[in-house]
Amino acid sequence: MNKKAYDKLDYTLALLSAAADGKRHGCIVNSFHQVTSSYPPLFTVAVNRDNETCKAVETAGSFSVTLLDADCPQEIVSQFGYKSGRMGDKFEGREVQTDGAGNPYLTEHMVSRISCKIVDRMEIGKYVLYVGQATEAEMLSGGDVLTLKAYANRGKATPPAASVYRTVEINGYRCSICGYVYEGESLPADFRCPLCKAPAEKFEKIEK
Repeated sequence: MNKKAYDKLDYTLALLSAAADGKRHGCIVNSFHQVTSSYPPLFTVAVNRDNETCKAVETAGSFSVTLLDADCPQEIVSQFGYKSGRMGDKFEGREVQTDGAGNPYLTEHMVSRISCKIVDRMEIGKYVLYVGQATEAEMLSGGDVLTLKAYANRGKATPPAASVYRTVEINGYRCSICGYVYEGESLPADFRCPLCKAPAEKFEKIEK
C-alpha cells in the first residue's frame, strides 16, 4: 500500500455543529461530501465517536455544516479544530446563529451553510458515518473554500477531529486529551497544555 496514492485527494474543511442537552458543540471536519443529486440532496459526514460533537449530533438527530473560506483565520481553526468540547463552549464570545433544528453555526469566514437531518448511519471502526438529508442551504460569503491541502501548506497539522490525516513535516507533540499541537524538537518536562492544562506526559510525539 502506497499511501501517496490517496494523499493526492483534497478535501474541504468545514465546521460541523449540533446542539444537545442545552449545550453547543462543533468541530472541524474534512469528511463532508454530497452523495446524491436528487432532491433533497443527501450528504455524508464521518466523525470520531469519542468527539463531543459526534455525541451531540447523535442526540440531536441533525447537524449543521458551514464551509470555511480560504482566508479563515487560524484562531477559528484552532478553536474548533484543536480544543475539546469538554473544556467548555467553543462558540462562546462569537456571533452565533441557529438553524431550524436549533443547531448553532457561524457566518464569519464561512462560505456557505447546509443543515441536515440524519436519515441513516454506519459505524466504521472508531468513526460514525452519518447520512444527512438537506433541510436548509444558504450562501454566506460565497468565496473560495479552505481545503486540507491549502491548510497544510500553511505548515499546520491537520485538526485532530478531521477524519483524514495528512503528514505535515514538523517536529512536535500532540496533546492526547484535546489535540493541541506543540511545535518543537523537545517538550519541556514541566510543560502544560495551554488549552486543557494536561501535563507533559499526556503529549505524544508526532511521527513524520
